[in-house]
Amino acid sequence: MSTIIGAVVQAGTPLYDKKATFEKLADLISDAASQGAKLVVLPEAFIGGYPKGLDFGVRLGSRTPEGRVEFQRYVENAIEVPSADTDQIGKIVQKLDVYLVVGVVERDGGTLYCTSLYFSPDGGMIGKHRKLMPTALERVVWGFGDGSTLAAPKTEIGTLGGAICWENYMPQLRLSMYGKGVEFYCAPTVDDRDVWLPTMQTIALEGRCFVLSACQYMERGYGPEDYHPVQGEADDTVLIRGGSCIISPMGEVLAAPVFGKETILTAEMDKSEIIRGKYDLDVVGHYGRPDIFSLHVNEEPQSTCK
Repeated sequence: MSTIIGAVVQAGTPLYDKKATFEKLADLISDAASQGAKLVVLPEAFIGGYPKGLDFGVRLGSRTPEGRVEFQRYVENAIEVPSADTDQIGKIVQKLDVYLVVGVVERDGGTLYCTSLYFSPDGGMIGKHRKLMPTALERVVWGFGDGSTLAAPKTEIGTLGGAICWENYMPQLRLSMYGKGVEFYCAPTVDDRDVWLPTMQTIALEGRCFVLSACQYMERGYGPEDYHPVQGEADDTVLIRGGSCIISPMGEVLAAPVFGKETILTAEMDKSEIIRGKYDLDVVGHYGRPDIFSLHVNEEPQSTCK
């Protein structure tokens, strides 16, 4: 398939409401598919949620009982992988005949991970990537992924891959993706800053790949009454303002960022642009210098119990 339509979904989680989240997930993917999308990307932590503005009762050297209760609620709305929840996602995808990349909060024992899941049109889960480096306070509620989940599934539309939010600022991770031949670089995020767009353009130019970045749009009212983010209590307080985009292998903005609302952005992506781009820049090929530089990636699973 040389040319496909890609979609980035800019939407927020009905926080701490798994049933409503899955209903919204199905509606959003259906909307994207109705616009011709074959590859659909949803934001970081869409399933499970990103409770922006909470501190989970953390202070240097202490934690509060209330923060532990908040963490318990977060865990209860996370999903195991695989599980009946991932089966449900697979059924949605199969019905709509799309490839899906979606951010989830994954529960594994007593630890949570920020994870991207990859699904094929037959409903099968074809990849899982756990965020390697949670940012700042995220490290309190999320564990660290390892190299065993540097997913880059090869599909009939091309090689998928990518990184989550500020992982995109890790040069070695990006290079490992380029080395796996990523053609559609998927970047779920909650980073709504103006500088996110040039970051995505840099990655597209550097890797000569299409970049699809889906950011949440979230208001305080997406959470329950007892959700108290530091940004404010009014339901229409914007916590994450969006900024999703789709970029071509030459850095052209195919779908420009939209702020301040939920939306679905689509773009036609012609894979021949990847080859034309690599004519003068292939960082893991003719533009590389393996005689000077090398990258070692440990893809072995890491565990304290072996």
